[in-house]
Amino acid sequence: MYYRHLGRTDWPVSEIGYGMWGLAGWSGSDDDESLTSLRRSIELGCTFFDTAWGYGKGHSESILGQVVREYPHKKLFVATKIPPKNFRWPSQRGFTLDDCFPPEHIREYAEKSLENLGLPQIDLLQFHVWEDDWAADERWQRAMGDLKDQGLIRAVGISVNRWEPDNVVKTLETGRIDAVQVIYNIFDQAPRDTLLPLCEELNIGVIARVPFDEGTLTGTLTKETTWPSTDWRSTYFVPENLNASVDHAEALRPLIPDGMTMAELALRWILADSRVSTIIPGMRKLKNVEANTAVSDGKALPIPLLQQLKNHRWDRTPTSWSQ
Repeated sequence: MYYRHLGRTDWPVSEIGYGMWGLAGWSGSDDDESLTSLRRSIELGCTFFDTAWGYGKGHSESILGQVVREYPHKKLFVATKIPPKNFRWPSQRGFTLDDCFPPEHIREYAEKSLENLGLPQIDLLQFHVWEDDWAADERWQRAMGDLKDQGLIRAVGISVNRWEPDNVVKTLETGRIDAVQVIYNIFDQAPRDTLLPLCEELNIGVIARVPFDEGTLTGTLTKETTWPSTDWRSTYFVPENLNASVDHAEALRPLIPDGMTMAELALRWILADSRVSTIIPGMRKLKNVEANTAVSDGKALPIPLLQQLKNHRWDRTPTSWSQ
């Protein structure tokens, strides 16, 4: 496993981190399997773990806390997220800070996450939605600053709304944010335009999420794929999205090098960008942990292939189903 620094925090985080949404709230999740996979990731060098209160109302946090406490002599970086007070994902224009993150709500859910994790401190506490109109509101700044001063958190982050990578620019310029989490993959290349150059300039850590486009870039979905009604993906992959996603994935197949999977190609494309601190693929199964962590081997994709993959940029805008 190779390591990179998470911006100004200077924390050495593993290039391949661990996204933990799938451990709670997705069909097929199993706690014993999740625990086994988490432990294996640590053995393979993974040090960065991203969860949220919103993942199973704290269940994912509890699973992570159990595992972290089993490794007291390893520095494992724990990132979690405060849910918006109105529990609406994604945020929408017109939502106010009082709708989503009034100071008392920030404090309440920071304490709930600490309790779920069973840890004395959270390394990175992130806002789970965001509106850049809140940038100058000093209330969130003071609330997070107080948590830092009290030693309850070490750093502050924002998880940017889906397909809105620039909806955080003014906030990053306040100097109060240490890391930003953004959807960044072969299809979603828009962060390259403004966000990533700004993060590089301000030395802000970048966490790349949804590297497989919720499964599309694993190459395993078809236009007939379905999920149980209780699975979040059943509402995201509506026919309009599923059909287009599969078409875009199929267009990539001729470019996949021999002996490489589409998932590996997807991860290596992101790792080619030195501005990315860590990638957080969702990993529930042992085989996926082993395959994904193995990609951090220092081997780069050929430059001509990277140039070709730029042509697979797919710009999208938020819709009723793009949660």
